[in-house]
Amino acid sequence: MGWGSVLLLLSVAVFCQRASSIGANWGTQASHPLPPDIVVRMLRENGIQKVKLFDAEYDTLRALGKSGIEVMVGIPNEMLATLASSLKAAEKWVAKNVTTHISTDKVNIRYVAVGNEPFLSTYNGSYLSTTFPALRNIQIAIIRAGLQNQVKVTCPLNADVYESSTSLPSGGDFRANIRDLMITIVKFLSENGGPFTVNIYPFISLYNDANFPVDYAFFDGNSQPVSDGGTFYYNMFDANYDTLVHALEKNGFGNMPIIIGEIGWPTDGDKNANLDYAKKFNQGFMAHISGGKGTPRRPGPIDAYLFSLIDEDAKSVQPGYFERHWGIFTFDGLPKYALNLGTTNTGALIQAKGVRYLQRKWCVMKPNVRLDDPQVAPSVSYACARGDCTSLGVGTSCSNLDGKENISYAFNSYYQINDQLDTACKFPNISEVTKTDPSTGNCRFPIMIEPYYGGASREHRFFFPLLMAAAIALSIF
Repeated sequence: MGWGSVLLLLSVAVFCQRASSIGANWGTQASHPLPPDIVVRMLRENGIQKVKLFDAEYDTLRALGKSGIEVMVGIPNEMLATLASSLKAAEKWVAKNVTTHISTDKVNIRYVAVGNEPFLSTYNGSYLSTTFPALRNIQIAIIRAGLQNQVKVTCPLNADVYESSTSLPSGGDFRANIRDLMITIVKFLSENGGPFTVNIYPFISLYNDANFPVDYAFFDGNSQPVSDGGTFYYNMFDANYDTLVHALEKNGFGNMPIIIGEIGWPTDGDKNANLDYAKKFNQGFMAHISGGKGTPRRPGPIDAYLFSLIDEDAKSVQPGYFERHWGIFTFDGLPKYALNLGTTNTGALIQAKGVRYLQRKWCVMKPNVRLDDPQVAPSVSYACARGDCTSLGVGTSCSNLDGKENISYAFNSYYQINDQLDTACKFPNISEVTKTDPSTGNCRFPIMIEPYYGGASREHRFFFPLLMAAAIALSIF
């Protein structure tokens, strides 16, 4: 075989590897997050080669050291003002959260995500004046640290930063009220080799519009195609992506690399958030991008991070209860459905190993208590406000529960989130602890994993439950 043939085979292998690689968003807004070392092992065993973080938590990054996993660290929106006003603060942030982890822990940090969807219209312009200065200061700090060839800055943006004047991809341009700012940011990213990172969510379109054509959210070609001057679009993702491509082309940045920062489908908390749709969407997306053909306007491999890796029961429920259920894994690292990422020998997800659970016991409503007992309503309200009842409701995984089972679910959520403390199952004469699993059908009454305190001291690990018990005793009725 000649060298030309060898080089051709090598280039094809590299192309295929890039085309089939997939990243995942690893969020940690959970009452009982999995320990980072368990998550990193799970990532490696599932062949997930890239992770996108929403912060730069020390233990998380240290666990990623020497793993070979490519990392995008995040800077929360709340930090943008400080970093925008102080280059010194930006240099300290880079030194602590990037340089140290690269040099000491051997973490493969490749991107810094400055902010997270800072121009969402729901933020009412809160971050319009701070995002670009923060982005610029972080870039300067990276250059001063000598890392500009390894680490690139980006700014994950929601797809609402662009729009189409014609409702077709070819009419794409940046949103009128932020167009000048967007062009400034895109020009800066382009000059520094940073990608345009965008989050695309067909599920949200379906959630917000009852008339949205359901088939157009998926990738099986069953939808009525949309014609854009003879270019046909069979799914929303391609149309949305190419709207961005047209916006970039229209403003002189047609060759700018694009990263899909978030894409996925939730499994609970809404009638359209279910296991079947999530599997259909995520498996369809994997098949859609695995060949590396790209979209009609931008052929080639697509760089993407699934949203998300693990469910997060402490996330805000705005705009809906589904927000806590985006994971392809449950909170404790169990695969929710059969999903072939093309990265394992089995063609299926591999569950987290070494997970330690609390005792097999649950807090439920006493069987002899009447539903109209005056203590029931305030107790359920209290439990749901401080627990997680997002799996209860129409079209959810626990929608088939009867009245007492609904109440038990609420009580148990509060009990588990509070580490099964005795005081957390003391709803006035209406609750009790049982060792019989109340789960039924698709509705799982979870047992929490043992709490993870990160780098907390032994004393903190001991006293924290005592403090929690005291707080509960003082606050519950």
